[in-house]
Amino acid sequence: MTRVLGLAAVATALGLAVYGTIAAAAGAARARPKLVRSARSAAYSNFVLLAIANLAMVYALVTHDFSVGYVAQVGSRSTPLFFTIISLWSSLEGSILFWGLVLAGYTAIAAFVTRERLGALGSYALATMLGVSVFFFLLLVGPANPFGRVWPVPLDGPGPNPLLQNHLLMAVHPPLLYFGYVGMTVPFAFAIGALLAGRLDDTWIRETRRWTITSWTFLSLAIMFGMWWSYEVLGWGGYWAWDPVENASFMPWLTATAFLHSVMVQERRDMLKVWNLSLIIATFLLTILGTFLTRSGVISSVHAFSEGPIGVYFLGFIGVILLFSLTVLAGRSKELGSAGRLDHPVSRETVFLFNNLLFTAFTFTVLLGTLFPLVAEAVRGVKVSVGAPFFNRMTVPICAALLFLVGVGPVLPWRGVPPGELKRRFAAPLVGMVAMTAIAILAGTRSVYAILAFAFAGFALVGNLSEFVTGSRARMRSRGESALVAVRRLFVANNRRYGGYIAHIGVIVMAVGITASSTFRNEREATMRPGQMVEVGDYGVRFDELWAQDEPQRFVIGADLTVFKGDREVGKLDPRLNRYKVRDEPVPTPAVRTTIAGDLYINLLAFENDGSSATFTLIIEPLVAWIWVGGVIVALGATLGVLPLGGRDRQTRVPARREEEMVTV
Repeated sequence: MTRVLGLAAVATALGLAVYGTIAAAAGAARARPKLVRSARSAAYSNFVLLAIANLAMVYALVTHDFSVGYVAQVGSRSTPLFFTIISLWSSLEGSILFWGLVLAGYTAIAAFVTRERLGALGSYALATMLGVSVFFFLLLVGPANPFGRVWPVPLDGPGPNPLLQNHLLMAVHPPLLYFGYVGMTVPFAFAIGALLAGRLDDTWIRETRRWTITSWTFLSLAIMFGMWWSYEVLGWGGYWAWDPVENASFMPWLTATAFLHSVMVQERRDMLKVWNLSLIIATFLLTILGTFLTRSGVISSVHAFSEGPIGVYFLGFIGVILLFSLTVLAGRSKELGSAGRLDHPVSRETVFLFNNLLFTAFTFTVLLGTLFPLVAEAVRGVKVSVGAPFFNRMTVPICAALLFLVGVGPVLPWRGVPPGELKRRFAAPLVGMVAMTAIAILAGTRSVYAILAFAFAGFALVGNLSEFVTGSRARMRSRGESALVAVRRLFVANNRRYGGYIAHIGVIVMAVGITASSTFRNEREATMRPGQMVEVGDYGVRFDELWAQDEPQRFVIGADLTVFKGDREVGKLDPRLNRYKVRDEPVPTPAVRTTIAGDLYINLLAFENDGSSATFTLIIEPLVAWIWVGGVIVALGATLGVLPLGGRDRQTRVPARREEEMVTV
């Protein structure tokens, strides 16, 4: 019954999506509002149907209905209830099912919010979103059907991938990633809608600004939590390995970030129309490419799902979307000319242009390094490895330059700097740059790029903070407000701008954490007997005993350690090795002692069966916690930037002299 209900819901949603796509497009082309309204009803119905299908699958997982194909693939009676529920997205078919729910939700909300307000633009956008839904619903009734029947019915299943049930972060990272990926469908659809309807002004940008920032925020958090998961689960002490699937989520983030900056130039200066449309199309295509890389089996990754022939379908979809988008864009090329131009080489729009070039170069570098091994193997039959050394060598200079621009952009005004203003505007950021450079050198930094990263971080931090100081001082002088009231009302008056500055500060904090943790990392490996102590950094670590316990889904071997700082005991740690029935190699659970100054990270590598000794990796990683703090600050700034706090949401282009009212995200 569960299997039939879920499959019927998906099949009905497919039929409604096909109808809605045709009805919305025909209604826009022939000016027939009734057709468009029926398409909106189809969008609402699809969300209900996909919710039913997902609930049916969760029920099948919880009740261990192994007659359902997906449950037989990832379910197990020994898996804890929590991990049983989130195994909905632990493998190919379930993740596509959840993707379909998120897509149906975005489509229904976008259809409801815009309704008949945007005319043909909104109708074509709805047709585009429903058209994308058709593809994913086709997968669910075809090659990625999670409701297939299994006969004879097995008594038990293997459970989800051990790596995906070894930490609570797997309840957070995949949904955030889907909300980020799928959310980019909305601005893409409105961009296509604008091209098809011939409304090539800023309307589609204004209508999708919150959608884009919200999706970008989800994607930012997903990447940050993915880094944290890698750090907490894989046992290598790192958080970013330039894994192909990590890169797959990073590339659309890069192009979306470039887009968020670039659209401000179009809003303010009527420039970069073609470029902005190209960026959002590229962002959407990169989300689909990321899904292809994750689910096609063409790559080997701890993040990837390697089963099924689904990759061919994704490649075909990417080809169709690319061809359709370029055709529509080319057809409107004559109408997309820009009236604006650069007035001064030292201006905010110039910084944004350089910003776009760097983000594009960054994206191309990551794309090349990710796809080149696949192309080389397909063409020449030779396995080529492109690892961290290539990516670090190529991208670290770009990161340093982008970090510098994070500080330059907010300081410079639009159209150029008035005479005598440049020195005043850059005085405080340069002081911050010199101070951070001195601190980095005194701390023992010798790498040129690390010194540059710290220096540019100081420059950018002071540059962004100075905008808060300048704005609040102006309000305090002109209106007699207290400092706290002035800052609060700055947000109320223009949360877009100051939310952007907070997001910048979050990026700077993350950059400092990444640079410090990689530059000053201290690692050692030690084999210890019970009662023995080793030193790493300022810590002393004593091995107390080895223990084991049998849990329903795994067998755990752990070590009790006591941590000292000087002569003072500061805590206990218990790194573990978890042996799952379906995996030969044990899955580590490192033990981490986190402080503001840095982490003590200990991983259990090996042990003697009689408990007489054990081998550990002990790592000191300074400031690594600030990476996660910075990610939260980024999300906070972006959230403040889209909340309706009473600020002025620009519906028309504002005069260039009023640069204080533009957002910088």
